[in-house]
Amino acid sequence: MSWLEAIAVTLAALAGMELFAWYAHKYIMHGWGWGWHRDHHEPHDSMFEKNDLFAVVFGTINAAMYVFGALYWDALWWAALGVNLYGVIYAFIHDGLVHQRFFRWVPKRGYAKRLVQAHKLHHATIGKEGGVSFGFVIARDPQKLKAELRMQKELGQAVVRESAGA
Repeated sequence: MSWLEAIAVTLAALAGMELFAWYAHKYIMHGWGWGWHRDHHEPHDSMFEKNDLFAVVFGTINAAMYVFGALYWDALWWAALGVNLYGVIYAFIHDGLVHQRFFRWVPKRGYAKRLVQAHKLHHATIGKEGGVSFGFVIARDPQKLKAELRMQKELGQAVVRESAGA
């Protein structure tokens, strides 16, 4: 495999992970995996959450990709690198910036502020039904997300916290 192909596979896997993360968040974490994800949406004092088990599961799959890629298929190893890079970006943005598990910084403008606002709007619903902004790196306009939450509330598709401004 050439370096150009390796870089292309890595970048494709990195970009594809945002699509996978959106799908997994909306249909697994807010679906049959809600039992693990619920505590992420509820106040708690613990440093760890049951939700962190998803990182263990996905990290184990990623490690297996590295192993099988090294043994059988180079492209899988490079895809694993893209998945791993996404995991680092996710940890920095979601756990670090948005939920401030690693550092304290509240962005005042720009895309970082938009990411924080979009994810806070994701947490504006009570329970697993409805919601907006299931991705982690791509954040839609917060005003459009608020309008979508208002519509879900009016249609009875979501219970929205009053403090959410929706």
